[in-house]
Amino acid sequence: MSEAMSEENGQEHVPMQVMKAVPRITVDVFCDVPQTAQVIQRASEDRRLAKAHVSVHPGGIVAAVTHFREAATPNLIVVESALSGEELFGELGALAQVCDAGTKVIIIGHLNDVSLYREMIRQGVNEYLVAPLAPMQIVEAISRLYVDPDAPPIGRSVAFIGARGGVGSSTIGHNIGWCISENMREDATIVDMDISFGTVGLDFNQDPVQGIADALQQPERLDDVLLDRLLVKCTDRLSLFTAPAMLDKETEMDADTCEAVIEVVRESCPCVIIDIPHVWTPWSKRLLANADEIVITASPDLASLRNTKNLVDTLRKMRENDAPPHVVLNQIGVPKRPEIPTKDFSEAIDLDLALTIPFIPALFGAAANNGQMIDEVDGKSKAANGLMHLASLVTGRQAPAKKGASLMPFLGKLGGKK
Repeated sequence: MSEAMSEENGQEHVPMQVMKAVPRITVDVFCDVPQTAQVIQRASEDRRLAKAHVSVHPGGIVAAVTHFREAATPNLIVVESALSGEELFGELGALAQVCDAGTKVIIIGHLNDVSLYREMIRQGVNEYLVAPLAPMQIVEAISRLYVDPDAPPIGRSVAFIGARGGVGSSTIGHNIGWCISENMREDATIVDMDISFGTVGLDFNQDPVQGIADALQQPERLDDVLLDRLLVKCTDRLSLFTAPAMLDKETEMDADTCEAVIEVVRESCPCVIIDIPHVWTPWSKRLLANADEIVITASPDLASLRNTKNLVDTLRKMRENDAPPHVVLNQIGVPKRPEIPTKDFSEAIDLDLALTIPFIPALFGAAANNGQMIDEVDGKSKAANGLMHLASLVTGRQAPAKKGASLMPFLGKLGGKK
């Protein structure tokens, strides 16, 4: 193989809207039909509702009124009703009599009626949703109620992890950060979570004194001012949160601290690339679970195949309401090395490959030794075009076409796999 190739399943991947996590609230839900209860249960398991406590009950509005005559109302009540007109508003009036001040209410109805919606809002209902619903509709509705609309938007996070060590996950992640910042013209920050052996400083020819380890040691002090001091400004649009890559001291890593640091970075930058080392710990699992997009890099060997399948299956269970990870098959065509064919690899993990990259030691070696990105060394190469395509996938944005460069020559050769 002599060129980078991208494989798609015939449907364009559109990243979901980035939403902030809902704060620690209590939600009581009263459903009329089992199907709605099942959807609510799936929504309650979503990563964006991880801090919320959601309880689901049968019986609709009548059951809610009976329950709250004897109990204090939660932060949010969600009730389902198939009624309309005076009957519906009569039951809502009874519910209003038992609600504490400050409790918000979402109604799930079965009538798609604009006049009914307007009357609901006029009478103080916070949101009216029409069944049948998808889990993300519930998540989005709750998020709108509890996330400050005037707060700055949170940046999209893209997590990169290798199926095993040495497959080039960091190289792919760093190049994607470069593509997003320099070719898509969007501010990006690369966060190197490999404290002892991270390579983001080497790959961009930077040797900072401070970095991510300082933030992890005192996360409560991390604000915009301190973050600006710790970040390395690589270009006008690309910042680096580097790892010390030293073994003279150990840095404690726990899930809450890592999540808190990433959240501060996301509040200051539209796109955050998280370079996660090949480890499976509570903090790496949490960062993967909460990322907006995930890229798994593998090589065409049995260990990579096994680990990729395990990662894909696990992440699908952890993130039922999110798109599956993007899988990159890297270093294809190493001389004299037996390899698993790309078609067989894809079928084994039950997922189309987002990108395949051939073994090009001269190009990637020159970039690594010079502290440059592939686009800087040879911006017209098929590898550079493939990386640009992956950047478009994880951001949902089309990169500006380069003069004399096109993905079509190698995209067109694939046909349809499935």
